[in-house]
Amino acid sequence: MKPDYVVVQQPTQPAEQLFLLYHGVGDNPHALSQLGRWFADAFPTACVVCIGGPAASGSGNGSQWFEATTSAEEARTRVAAILPEFLASVRSWQQSSGIAPAATALVGFSQGGTMVLEALNAEPGLAGRAVIFSGSYVHTPQRASNRATIHLIHGEYDDRVPVSAMEQASERLTALGGDVTLDVVEDLAHAIDQRSMGLALHHLRYTVPRRYFDEALSGASPGDDDVIVLM
Repeated sequence: MKPDYVVVQQPTQPAEQLFLLYHGVGDNPHALSQLGRWFADAFPTACVVCIGGPAASGSGNGSQWFEATTSAEEARTRVAAILPEFLASVRSWQQSSGIAPAATALVGFSQGGTMVLEALNAEPGLAGRAVIFSGSYVHTPQRASNRATIHLIHGEYDDRVPVSAMEQASERLTALGGDVTLDVVEDLAHAIDQRSMGLALHHLRYTVPRRYFDEALSGASPGDDDVIVLM
């Protein structure tokens, strides 16, 4: 199956930022484009693209990144098999859009969020920001970097990915020196609602990446192309 994608927004002037969105199992980039519209409206100078999974999911026009399994070891094997293709796709969009990794934001829901987390686990400098809705790791993070600011947004009543998994991940990343925020949305199941989007956009606009402070302490200047807009 050839991966599908939808370009939600392509500015007429050279884009200043790149948002790549990744869906969950059984979804598709066309449906995800409704979510992409939120980011496009909030960041009018950004290129916003919804990326489809490379494999059919068996449910209508939906696709997936890897076949779901109840075995943790098998999940790790399947993610490892698709991860090189995922990383190459991100780099390809960065190259075609002319956007540097620091100005790239990766946004994932559920299995798409898992792919984003694992991609940054493998290659910390792949993007400057990540927004993870109801996602999880398949590998326990063994290292963390402040080159990517990770925003975890999770439903309190998520019955597919327990919020405790993201609480543990947040604690782990923080202990390793990573740059991470965690927001638990009350009474929300395995879904994205308006509150979730509000939290995501607030972080992208106002949460200053920790690397800014580290660069200031070292005497360096933050890059102008980082994904942060103060309004």
